[in-house]
Amino acid sequence: MSPRPLIDTHCHLDVAQFDIDRAAVLQRARSAGLVAIVVPAIEASGWAGLLALCDSAPDLYPALGLHPVYLSRHGATDLARLERLIAERRPLAIGEIGLDHFVPGLDHGAQLLLLESQLAIARAARLPVLLHVRKAHDETLAALRRARVTGGIAHAFNGSIQQAKQYLDLGFRLGFGGMLTFTRSTRLRRLAAALPDEALVLETDAPDMTVATHQGERNSPEYLPAILQALAETRDADPAHLAAVTTANARAVLGMDQPRA
Repeated sequence: MSPRPLIDTHCHLDVAQFDIDRAAVLQRARSAGLVAIVVPAIEASGWAGLLALCDSAPDLYPALGLHPVYLSRHGATDLARLERLIAERRPLAIGEIGLDHFVPGLDHGAQLLLLESQLAIARAARLPVLLHVRKAHDETLAALRRARVTGGIAHAFNGSIQQAKQYLDLGFRLGFGGMLTFTRSTRLRRLAAALPDEALVLETDAPDMTVATHQGERNSPEYLPAILQALAETRDADPAHLAAVTTANARAVLGMDQPRA
């Protein structure tokens, strides 16, 4: 039986951990059924390399943004550079952006200003956003309501069912990854079981947040079928159905069927 077509909506394939064997990783991921991989940015210094990587293959899709955890690496001109690159290159989405109130020592006000600035850029460009949110869902939801962006994905979602419904009302989908494969993730599994089909997309967040069968190792997009299987078990659903649903959800929310720039 042929692998089910899957989309990894969040994979940092451009980072140094993949430099030694990136082509082989991609080959194995495609053999496992992946038909598209979204590669989100972290900081401006990586944008050129990320775009070059995505230019090298039609199934790699770039997202450009400034990650909230790396505030100290972002420069004063990075937002203006982001606006210019979006106009020139038209990435799939703006990301990875958001708020992180879990990591100690990060300036909450500076994070919020950075998020709001990038949401404004996304709204003006009519692009979806890829959100990184930890311990800050309510504040992020409030910022989204003010910004009125066109939707996107709440990556590695770990909020409440009430917060999930608010994201859905704003046109977002919710990303589920390797943590779902751990039986100890009882709260996350209950959430994944309770959500409607239209809420769900798959992701690896490789090289981080790996699956249970590769605990302690580098994560990889080729492990996405394990996440699909965990989601199917959690929901007592047919994996083929969920593969079709999550792939369709990703394509719809990210506008992946539109011509690439």
